[in-house]
This record gives sequence, structure tokens and C-alpha cells, in this order.
Amino acid sequence: MNLRGLNTLLYKELLRFYKVWLQTLLAPIITALLYFLVFAHALEEHVQVYDGVSYTAFLIPGLIMMSIIQNAFANSSSSLIQSKITGNIVFVLLSPLSYLEFYLAFLLAAMVRGIAVGIGVCVVAVAFVELPVHSVTVLLAFALLGSAVLGSLGIIAGIWAEKFDQLAGFQNFVVLPLSFLSGVFYSIHSLPPFWQGVSHFNPFFYMIDGFRYGFFGVSDVNPWRSLGVTAVSFAVLGAITLFLLKRGYKLRH
Repeated sequence: MNLRGLNTLLYKELLRFYKVWLQTLLAPIITALLYFLVFAHALEEHVQVYDGVSYTAFLIPGLIMMSIIQNAFANSSSSLIQSKITGNIVFVLLSPLSYLEFYLAFLLAAMVRGIAVGIGVCVVAVAFVELPVHSVTVLLAFALLGSAVLGSLGIIAGIWAEKFDQLAGFQNFVVLPLSFLSGVFYSIHSLPPFWQGVSHFNPFFYMIDGFRYGFFGVSDVNPWRSLGVTAVSFAVLGAITLFLLKRGYKLRH
């Protein structure tokens, strides 16, 4: 393992989003806060999902995880597509880095950004409502695995896309629908039976439901099942990403 090369590429990726922190960190925190204020104001008096848990409190974990996964995806995918379009990806490919080191650097940077935004959303949200914590271990497990899943998916999207339009289409037609239809704003038990069944095929649902269990100790499905689905999703996407990097798919022309 070329640790110096890995650390250098990781530092470059961290610096890339840190230099524009108003866009990469502050903006998504404000967006999540707007969702929180609008939905909490509109539905607080009308919806209660779990006994003893207000709708405002129920909403926060979903918004935190949604922010984590969306920003993890955005970081790795945008970095790769920018490098491909500007042509500086060649300097990374020519460096003495293996495909595994390449993957780890982009993945870890995506996870750092996603979790940083999630922490920011949590800090802002708890100023409005008291949020219990049932298990810190569960919260960390789902935050790390969830950001890793979307970081890997972002690398795949960045490798596949050849222009920004294709990447935007991937995000708008895959990532956004799956994240919004994953139980961020509702419990799937409020849905008709057919749509409850459909929701169980959405891996984002398990990330958010398991993460919410870490706060309240209650969830729509067994948290171990959620953890297993999330872990398997990461293993599958990680294997696909490493295969594409090893083959040099759409990177080495």
C-alpha cells in the first residue's frame, strides 16, 4: 500500500471541497434546514409516527442521513467528472497509485464531506428540538456505511458519465428519487400495502430507517436487517467500482 500516495490524493480531494466550503458544506446544511422548517411547521400538529416522538424530532434523523448520502455522492462524482473533462485525471492515472488506493482516496473524501454536512445539519437542528440518542454505535455504523455506499455510487457515476448532463441525469433520476422516497418525511407504514412493498426494495430506506433507530430505538424494520442490506450494498458497489477502476473503464483512452 502506497500510503504517501494515498494520503496525498486524499488531501487533494479534501482540499478540493474545503476550498469552496460555502457551496459544498454550508449550502446543503441550509437546504436541509429549509426542509426541516417547512415540513415541521406544516405537519407538526397533524402527524405523529412513533409514540412519544414528535414529528419534528422524527424528521431530523432522516434529513441528516439524506444530507450525508447526497453529499457523499456529489463529492466523488463531481470530482471525477471535473477531472475527466479538464483532463487532469491523467496526472492521477500516471502516478504510482493502484486502483485500490485511487478508490480509497475518493471514497474517504466523499465520506468526510457527507458526514461533515450531516454533523452540521444535526448541530443546527438540535437548536430547535431535543433529540434523544439510543445508540451512538448504531448512528456511527449507518453514517459510515451510508456515506460509503453513496461515495462508491458517485465514483461509478463519475466514471460512467462523459459530461455534466449525464451526471446530472444520474443524480436527478436515480439518487434524488431514491432518497426522497426512502421515508425521510414519513413512515412507510402510512403507505398502502403495495407501496410499502416497493419501499423495501429501496436501499436508501434501510439506511435512513436504521439511522433513525440509533436515535429513538424504534424503526419500521429490524435494524439488523437494515444494517445487513446497507453492508451488502456497500460490498456490491465497492466490488463494481474496483472492477471498473482496474479495467480503466472510460478512464484510460
